[in-house]
Amino acid sequence: MVGKKSASKVLFAVLLVLLLALAACNKTEDAKPADSGDKKEEGKKEEAKDDGLYSIEDFSNVKTNEGEAIEGGAFTFGLVSDTAFEGTLNWNFYSGDPDSQVLEWFDEGLLTWDSSFVYTNDGAATYESSEDGRTFTFTIRDNVNWHDGKPVTAEDWLFAHEVIGHADYDGPRAGDVLNIVGMDEFQAGTSDTISGIEVVSDKVLKITYKEATPSLITGGIWTYPLAKHIFGDMPVKDISSSPEVRQKPIGFGPFKVDTIVPGESVTFTKNEDYWRGAPKLDTVTLKVINPNVVVQSLKKGDVDTVSDFPVAQFPDNADMSNVEFLGAVDRAYSYVGFKLGSWDKEKKVVKPNPDAKMADVNLRKAMWHAVDNDTVGKKFYHGLRWAATTLIPPSHPEYHDETNPGTPYDPEKAKQLLEDAGFKDVDGDGIREDKEGKPLVINYAAMSGDDIAEPLAQYYIQAWEAVGLKVQLLDGRLQEFNTFYEGVGQKGNDNPDIDVYAAAWGVGIDVDPSGLYANNVLYNFSRWENEENDRLLAEGISEEAFDVEKRKEIYNEWQQLMSEEVPVFPTLYRAALVPVNNRVLNYAIGDGTGIYRSDIEVTADKPFADK
Repeated sequence: MVGKKSASKVLFAVLLVLLLALAACNKTEDAKPADSGDKKEEGKKEEAKDDGLYSIEDFSNVKTNEGEAIEGGAFTFGLVSDTAFEGTLNWNFYSGDPDSQVLEWFDEGLLTWDSSFVYTNDGAATYESSEDGRTFTFTIRDNVNWHDGKPVTAEDWLFAHEVIGHADYDGPRAGDVLNIVGMDEFQAGTSDTISGIEVVSDKVLKITYKEATPSLITGGIWTYPLAKHIFGDMPVKDISSSPEVRQKPIGFGPFKVDTIVPGESVTFTKNEDYWRGAPKLDTVTLKVINPNVVVQSLKKGDVDTVSDFPVAQFPDNADMSNVEFLGAVDRAYSYVGFKLGSWDKEKKVVKPNPDAKMADVNLRKAMWHAVDNDTVGKKFYHGLRWAATTLIPPSHPEYHDETNPGTPYDPEKAKQLLEDAGFKDVDGDGIREDKEGKPLVINYAAMSGDDIAEPLAQYYIQAWEAVGLKVQLLDGRLQEFNTFYEGVGQKGNDNPDIDVYAAAWGVGIDVDPSGLYANNVLYNFSRWENEENDRLLAEGISEEAFDVEKRKEIYNEWQQLMSEEVPVFPTLYRAALVPVNNRVLNYAIGDGTGIYRSDIEVTADKPFADK
């Protein structure tokens, strides 16, 4: 954790007032392969130090097994969200974490990975690569079948690539398949086939990539097939909204979708034909739980576990008797982004706007200098979130540059940057005007959530006001999840009223940040383009990057570039805390545990309640 200067008396007072107002105080796939998790000492309690702070190092990511499993049983999973899940229940089309939480129970990728995030041959498919590292031959296991009994085939895997590359594709994954030979011609409509993909047999697929990159075996392969026997005759533009995606989706995972109450709940039944073997549980119920009632639901035994426990509520509930808290460093970070352009839907590239309100890099730097994320992590999250410095989080320790301090809290530096850039207080009211002396009002979009969402947003607004910037919540309120992400551009429709936004990214297993910051990816929500960024992102997945030390050097340079150009700035790294009912066996969070959802068992008919 990087040390910061102490907060000014004014800001610290504001922060304390906001904290006292609190009554109490998010994409990733299943844990995949075969190492044991880091277990804490038996019976050890997580305890705050004298300063009231906790450490993620005090938690295990693997549940302690106590008791004897019953036959079958039902399990209840709480999806923590203040909004309904969107219901785009297909990996090839989904865009938000809530939908991925649903998907993980009934569908999965064909490849799994180890604790170093490298693809293994332990998944539903195996692979071999050519000597030059450009051609991969995949073999799907014979017992991998869709929930309707049809085999998962090489044609299904090819079909997923054809849909993602189609001109009418309306999902966010188009950038994930660009490295395949022939994809450019297919996307441009000059070829009816993708020349780099060959169906060798029903269960064997061969893909040739333009470049051999270190990213291919750490997340750079699209591993999610699409059932051609269901979607093959459907216009691509209709797939994402079809009943086969929204109401009766299928996969080849451990559980089958039984019923869906749109946006609210899903019930699953065991997939007896699951390729790893029939799951131990009979049924799973997933239901949306508002962040404000998570604790009550857990204490009453309404749920066995939840997707994400609001860490700000942990200190008051650390001794809950009916659960064990698991913890892991999250593959995620919170950030503040600046809108610097829009999305060109036709060309599928960002369209920078040199006249954007936030175009001046010194304005962006000043807004980073103005916020004290170290204090935010300690006071709002009790040390279970901590100040972020770069855009590669410590969940990827090999590439996270821990020597890079980011932009430290320094409100005086922020004021000087603004003054030198021409943002001056012309009329003496304490609020700066723009360079032409006209009123400068910055619209800030932030998401609703638990009880801490509003005071946290207000803290940042107050911090920016303290250096003379007038920042106001977009439409005067927090935005619910789906509205927020539609506004920042997840469907390509950027809300022109948004100047600044606060969000979070769950990063993939591959360290390559191109999927978020390249100029041809929809998730580049800041709509920022930069030649040096293009160069470094390309070098990070080049042949020379097979040398780990060289790749570190490239990504250290990229992390520094982003600290200098500030299209976005990281605010907090995260600990994922997940309470699990004591009746649950074989449960884990994070990567590399070798524990799968099909392994989950219970020792009693219903969750234990808090005593």
